Amino acid sequence: MSVFASSPLALARSFLFVPATRPERFAKALASGADAVIIDLEDAVAPGEKTQARQLLAQAWPGLSGAERARVLVRVNAGNTVWHGDDLNLLVGLVRPGVAGVVLPKAEHAAQLSHVAAVLGPACALVPLIESVAGLDAADALARCPQVLRLAFGNIDFQADAGLACGPDETELSTVRLALLLASRRAQLPSPVDGVTADLQDTAQLARDLLRSRSGGFGAKLCIHPAQVAAVNAAFTPSPAEIDWARRVLAASEAVGGGVVNLDGRMIDAPVLLLAQRTLARVDQGQGGPHHA
Repeated sequence: MSVFASSPLALARSFLFVPATRPERFAKALASGADAVIIDLEDAVAPGEKTQARQLLAQAWPGLSGAERARVLVRVNAGNTVWHGDDLNLLVGLVRPGVAGVVLPKAEHAAQLSHVAAVLGPACALVPLIESVAGLDAADALARCPQVLRLAFGNIDFQADAGLACGPDETELSTVRLALLLASRRAQLPSPVDGVTADLQDTAQLARDLLRSRSGGFGAKLCIHPAQVAAVNAAFTPSPAEIDWARRVLAASEAVGGGVVNLDGRMIDAPVLLLAQRTLARVDQGQGGPHHA
């Protein structure tokens, strides 16, 4: 189980990307309602702008409050790039004043995560981004690394790496998503974070993607625009009927001292009780999540 299991970000529903080269957008992203904001040094930054991106992030950091910093992760460049070392050097200076964690793209080897953990120290959470076949093969090892907060799925890059030509509903990736869910469960991590919906205009597609994510056991989604945040948060917040069921489950279990009990014709045992507890934890997130701090 992750040492960050009690972190508010363990239950975060929405992770909104913002380019490190656009510091004027940091405050807007943090005010968007997103549970977490990922300041991006990787895909959103052109190769010739990497140094400037790090400088802009370092300059903007003192202007963020402690509560805001606790919701910020930084996506660094992959470990096999020339920018990775400088990214980590920057992060060393941001960990002590409160950066929540680091998103590691192209995560494929446990040794990569162990190195980053050693450099940044135990206070920095790690979010490995699984976006290659090699990363999928290593999912169990990555999930079990110390300091890993949650696994995240890089669905667009994974398609390219695997040579897939997925349709809009990405049914071709269903087994990949299941594998990330199971790796998370085996490592006792919170539910994984699903990949992006690239079409910003197609709200129906976003709704379909969210239904697939939630029914598939994911608990959050990466967002590429603030306009996606409200729908994502709503999708991962339990409905009134689910809340009522969970409360009745807990009450029935408490009434018999935690033993097995029958509720509405269904046996309530440890796995069902755990599901009810997770449901109510998400209610707390929706009513007073980190963006309300």
